[in-house]
Amino acid sequence: MTDPDPAVYLYLSLVIFLGGACMGSFLNVCIHRIPRSESIVTPRSRCPECRRPIPWHDNLPLISFFALRGRCRSCGARISFRYVSVEALTAVLFTLVWWQYGWSVITPIFWLVISGLILATFVDLEHMIIPDRVSLGGMALGVLFSALVPALHHVEHMTESLKSSFFGLLVGAGSLWLVGVIGKWMFRKDAMGLGDVKLLGAIGAFTGWQGVLFTVMISSLLGSIIGLSLIAFGGREWQSRVPYGPYLALAAVLWILWGTAWWEAYVGWLAGSPDF
Repeated sequence: MTDPDPAVYLYLSLVIFLGGACMGSFLNVCIHRIPRSESIVTPRSRCPECRRPIPWHDNLPLISFFALRGRCRSCGARISFRYVSVEALTAVLFTLVWWQYGWSVITPIFWLVISGLILATFVDLEHMIIPDRVSLGGMALGVLFSALVPALHHVEHMTESLKSSFFGLLVGAGSLWLVGVIGKWMFRKDAMGLGDVKLLGAIGAFTGWQGVLFTVMISSLLGSIIGLSLIAFGGREWQSRVPYGPYLALAAVLWILWGTAWWEAYVGWLAGSPDF
């Protein structure tokens, strides 16, 4: 296949970026409403303060926040920076996935996975919970897509893909569950929430045991670095306010984007390959 025309590539990247921003706008609705057990379909978007419906021209992803200077047109209440952050983050990650995988069949699957991880992250940061529709739903979808798209696990046959998915699910959920049991026995308090256990199980269903191992290693490293930084600059109480779910989500995104190459390099280094 010939390389695409640079102008066409730039145009497609822009389209995907904007599509990601639109998905981020929808994720903002989910982040706000799901923890409150509200419908994500109706009513239409409205200001959380004055409850007035937001007109379409004030609900444009990325644009409206800055056009309105971060305030509601009706009541002047400040709009959380989280809204534009989610839109921008989703747009960037959608574009990175497309740059990495192109028009592969697994590209829209990873868009769905990343959307779920963003949803889980921001709900966990705000409410210290991970919705079951993300974690349990992710487990079910991970197994389903593994059966339909064996390439998701870099194999050719459905049976091998399903084995990888089920094993990843069990290793993911089982490893964190075991950590929680041991931690509770040692420290006499809950060391790991069930939401984190189920989330890693969902990640494993999509990525297999290699993705789980990578996610656990990187999330632990990130948690240690960020936790020590928060303790140093904000006191120990700040470290306790950051849940573990966002670290798992970030590590899983890194695996989706570049983890396979890192894994192959790591295995080659262990094997003593002359290329490493």
